[in-house]
Amino acid sequence: MKQKDQFDNLEKHTQWGIDVLEKFIKFVKERTEIELSYAKQLRNLSKKYQPKKNSKEEEEYRYTSARAFLATLNEMNDYAGQHEVISENMTSLITGELTRYVQELKQERKSHFHDGRKAQQHIETCWKQLEASKRRFERDCKEADRAQQYFEKMDADINVTKADVEKARQQAQLRHQMAEDSKAEYSSTLQKFNSEQHDHYYTHIPHIFQKIQEMEERRIVRIGESMKTFAEVDRQVIPIIGKCLDEITKAAESIDHKNDSQLVIEAFKSGFEPPGDVDFEDFTQPMKRTVSESSLSNSRADGKSEPKFGGKSKGKLWPFIKKNKLMSLLTSPHQPPPPPPASASPSAVPNGPQSPKQQKEPLSHRFNEFMTSKPKIHCFRSLKRGLSLKLGAGPEDFSNLPPEQRRKKLQQKVDELNRDIQKEMDQRDALTKMKDVYIKNPQMGDAASVDHRLAELGQNIEKLRLEVQKFEGWLAEVEGRLSMRSEARRQSGLYEAQNPSAVNSCAQDRESSPDGSYTEEQSQETEMKVPATDFDDEFDDEEPLPTIGTCKALYTFEGQNEGTISVAEGEMLYVIEEDKGDGWTRIRRNEDEEGYVPTSYVEVYLDKNAKDVYKSLEKI
Repeated sequence: MKQKDQFDNLEKHTQWGIDVLEKFIKFVKERTEIELSYAKQLRNLSKKYQPKKNSKEEEEYRYTSARAFLATLNEMNDYAGQHEVISENMTSLITGELTRYVQELKQERKSHFHDGRKAQQHIETCWKQLEASKRRFERDCKEADRAQQYFEKMDADINVTKADVEKARQQAQLRHQMAEDSKAEYSSTLQKFNSEQHDHYYTHIPHIFQKIQEMEERRIVRIGESMKTFAEVDRQVIPIIGKCLDEITKAAESIDHKNDSQLVIEAFKSGFEPPGDVDFEDFTQPMKRTVSESSLSNSRADGKSEPKFGGKSKGKLWPFIKKNKLMSLLTSPHQPPPPPPASASPSAVPNGPQSPKQQKEPLSHRFNEFMTSKPKIHCFRSLKRGLSLKLGAGPEDFSNLPPEQRRKKLQQKVDELNRDIQKEMDQRDALTKMKDVYIKNPQMGDAASVDHRLAELGQNIEKLRLEVQKFEGWLAEVEGRLSMRSEARRQSGLYEAQNPSAVNSCAQDRESSPDGSYTEEQSQETEMKVPATDFDDEFDDEEPLPTIGTCKALYTFEGQNEGTISVAEGEMLYVIEEDKGDGWTRIRRNEDEEGYVPTSYVEVYLDKNAKDVYKSLEKI
């Protein structure tokens, strides 16, 4: 019974050991889930703050501080990956292994306790057999004594017959024999039980207990090893996590505040000249009137040459228009254009159509009418800027930007167009090779099927090249102005240092002008020494009209009259003013060559957006 109690205690203890293992497995599982959840949250956090593609944030990563932050986000992504490694290793090395071991442990424990219960049942059976043999021997002995006493009683009684005495004697002898047999059986059973009991307590049970002990010790060792693995899995990723943290530190140390400040300067540098000193206005001196500017034909009072319309002299007569545009306005054709020739070939019309002679009004009358008309807005450039803001898009030449920013935008546009040209050329080369293959192997395809696409690519390349030329022209103009301003500023400073008296004289002349503008009463020597700058260009010089499309000359036209321009058959040009019903279209070849041609002599391709802008400008 005591042995049975020990088995019960061992069974309870080993079951507790298995429960501890299962509890540790559950703990590790929850830890892996936490690691996975943490890694997922870190990855989502890193992804949340990553710059979006094609967004303004990408431009911000030019700065070292923003790049350091981006590096931190990338390292946090790697950091999250290490926590995923921890989860994977714990799952494979601890959870999986211990789960299989627990199943094996339960089977082994069940086997050991089954053997123990079997041995216990066997010894109990042997004990029961011994008890039965002992009780039988005791009963036979008692019955032999009673038979002997009966025989002796019958033998002493003289009234009993001899036969009854003999019968009692034989019965006593039988009982004695049965008692002897029971004694022998009891002795044999006792010896067998003692042997079985010895083996049970000294061999079988100790062996079973030893196996249970070994099983329990293996369980304890295994849980200890699993705990070491639990710590080792963390320790293995510590160097990589340390590298991630080192990279974050390195990224933080790479932040260069000077470089970031310089990038900000380059990004927002306008290129404008700073305003000069405000001159002292001496109201004690009498006001001096400048030479009359009411007529274009009046010469200067001192007999000097006439001022040039397009020059950048200090006395600006036309603050809203350039010379070529003024002359074009004054001399634009007013008669119907000539009809197109009967044939597209230039030979059909040897000398080409002649533009009609113009009935021009006197120049002074046309100009006075122009000057006395009330302007609708102070500056045409300001008008275009406001209209561009209303329409939601800036002008094509980025003239609404400061010079430096405009130069950068134009350069970006040129680079973008060059990349587009390269793509189109690559496609054209690929189609050309394909066509060659089709020509050599007609069964692979029809060579004529790619001709239409090749023609389209050629037209696209030509249009892109014209666009590149246009933007390169604007870019060259901006770069030239910036360089001229820099040179003028340098020469002006040098001149002021060498001729302070001349500078003071110029200031006094400007003060004496009733409208505060510069006068023309300066010597030619001074004008040569002090180059005119473009600081007033934003208001005084209106830039060329924007292009509203392109056109292709269908016939050759010899523009012999003023206001017209000559074109050759097949030439591509820019359209800056469409036909207003008089049969003439205004076109431009480059910055300095523009004029009118008969609308029937060209095929016009208008840009819809530019056309809408142009019509909006005309309505204001």
